[in-house]
Amino acid sequence: MHSEKNDFDVIILGAGGAGMMCGLSAGNRGRRVLILDHAMKLGGKILISGGGRCNFTNTGATPANYVSENTHFAKSAMSRYAPGDFIAMVEKHGIPYHEKKLGQLFCDGSAREIVALLEKECADAGCEIRLETRISGIERLAEESRPYRFEIATSAGNFRSESLVVALGGLSIPKIGATGLGYDIGKKFGLKLVPRAAALDGFTFAGADAVLCQGLSGVSVDCKIEAGGVVFRENLLFTHSGLSGPAALQASLHWHPGEAITIDLLPELSMFEWFKEKKKNGSRMIVRNLLSEVLPSRFAEKLCDLEFPDTLPLPQVSEKNLEAFCAKLHAWKMKPAGTVGYSKAEVTRGGIDTNELSSKTLEAKKVSGLYFIGEVVDVTGWLGGYNFQWAWASGWAAGQVV
Repeated sequence: MHSEKNDFDVIILGAGGAGMMCGLSAGNRGRRVLILDHAMKLGGKILISGGGRCNFTNTGATPANYVSENTHFAKSAMSRYAPGDFIAMVEKHGIPYHEKKLGQLFCDGSAREIVALLEKECADAGCEIRLETRISGIERLAEESRPYRFEIATSAGNFRSESLVVALGGLSIPKIGATGLGYDIGKKFGLKLVPRAAALDGFTFAGADAVLCQGLSGVSVDCKIEAGGVVFRENLLFTHSGLSGPAALQASLHWHPGEAITIDLLPELSMFEWFKEKKKNGSRMIVRNLLSEVLPSRFAEKLCDLEFPDTLPLPQVSEKNLEAFCAKLHAWKMKPAGTVGYSKAEVTRGGIDTNELSSKTLEAKKVSGLYFIGEVVDVTGWLGGYNFQWAWASGWAAGQVV
């Protein structure tokens, strides 16, 4: 038996950023919306993002800042819901914010303000939100059940809806409740998946590189890092397990197993010219001591132990050997064994194949009324507010039509 109170125009699975944005967008069109989530609180990923201050968008976000097998897919949603649209909502709620760097916007106070904003907007739009509700099954209903197309079995009973939106995120950070349910739903309805991987994550190493990283744990350098043909200028941090910091996280999004990463340790300087200038000015210091002027001394020592053990005064150093060493400083190659994994990764690369979805509405081409938004889709942004902007844009776009 079905109760009308369990029948909705739209049911959204997942009360994260994308799910709530979709809910308020649909509710404002007069649709009766239910948002379901197994978590105990709203917006778990929002709450822990940006060190608790939520890097809620990036003013420079464009489709070029995203990785997907279809690089054009994000254009439609992002052109219709831009960073300025979400910023306007933040300002409407009187939330103070600041730009940290490179267009990254953070709350001055707490990420809880962004969750409260979305919760208030959902309430004003008439959305019903049910937390601590586990989904045990989804069925596509027969024609005679129209307008209802889906029945969702949950720990709180069965619900029916005309439209079903999957906003369940990826596999990243399981401690806050991440599961693969969104992908399972896609597979159940015959949608293809792009292989998934932990991304915006630190690198791990084996052998000599692992020992090097352990010995340099805590050392940070400003560098250029290249992976998969994409270059970032950010800080790199050595850890006991490998490499972290913004540079490593950005590079991990473009890295694939078996590939090397290339690091320019001193992008501001031409090191061979720098050493020649030192020699011209009469320096008789050894290379490792000179290198400590521009790199952390512990790092300079390790690099020279590995690549330039020569302890002759600079005027006696072979220019050929010095030039080769400088070339390595500007293109130091390391081959990661892997990434730290989903426990620490900020996002999941891959997911529901975008060829299965309408870029305008996010509806599955094969299944009328079924939508996928946010991280569950094969659209993954750089570090720095880009993934939240995709959540807002994809959620808003689906909310306009569900």
